[in-house]
Amino acid sequence: MRTIDWVDGAVELVDQTRLPDECVTLRVETVDELVGAIRRLSVRGAPALGVAGALGVVLARGDQDAVARLRAARPTAVNLAWGVDRAAARIPEGPEAVLETALRIRDDDIAACHAMGERGAELLEGDRLRIMTVCNTGGLACVERGTALGVAQTLHERGRLAEVLALETRPLLQGARLTAWELARMGAPHRLVTDGAGPYLLARGGVDAVLIGADRIAANGDTANKIGSYALALGAERAGVPFIVVAPESTIDPATPSGEHIEIEDRGADEIVAFRGTRVAPEGTDALNPAFDVTPHDLITAIVTEERVIRP
Repeated sequence: MRTIDWVDGAVELVDQTRLPDECVTLRVETVDELVGAIRRLSVRGAPALGVAGALGVVLARGDQDAVARLRAARPTAVNLAWGVDRAAARIPEGPEAVLETALRIRDDDIAACHAMGERGAELLEGDRLRIMTVCNTGGLACVERGTALGVAQTLHERGRLAEVLALETRPLLQGARLTAWELARMGAPHRLVTDGAGPYLLARGGVDAVLIGADRIAANGDTANKIGSYALALGAERAGVPFIVVAPESTIDPATPSGEHIEIEDRGADEIVAFRGTRVAPEGTDALNPAFDVTPHDLITAIVTEERVIRP
């Protein structure tokens, strides 16, 4: 199954807000529809956003205002702007050139996920490994297979995976709703873990590695990822557990010197004070809702891309 693709002149994508209850494909024919899908997280995950950005430029049909709206739809993940910029650079050559670039970005993402899975599995030593992860980094975050969860899938296919401990990932439960759904589909053993329990379970032992994805990796190796990643990095450091970031080369942003220069998206109070329309906090309660945090490079054991292993 592909998370996002170009089909008969439009973008088709899995609506991730409907999972795990139902798997629904959205057909998107305009830039404004795609921007809405990105902002409400119908499509999410840095690599998938890169593909969405490139395909969105095809939908823009040369409209630079539409391209700008698409590029600014979400600020933290560098892949969205990267995909938009690569496709937009071909606009003077005509729509076929733009589509060619967008489809190449899609195909490159598929190849990169396979390569990251292989490289990450080779980096980890031992059999029957127990992996901890946060958020969703499987095929739903890319086009196919995924980044950090793609490594777990490769381990599973090789008979080397004992279990994935997936943090539920508040406030939108991407770990509970999406990662658990993907792990069940691949037949991999897994259990859910509350976000606050992750560091404690690391301290108890029994976790062989923490694998996360990334939305932006600064030039010095500081990494922005789903909120909760930093706490896992601190727990892993204390417990002596490898903390590994798995992300494509396109997520590395040489123009961002360090983590303090990464813009962190705050998604507002609604996602915290309510869930799927049901209020869980008293009326009038305000909230802080940073969607990401930044893990300093000195807490990262390795960054695995499709091309190399970086040790910050």
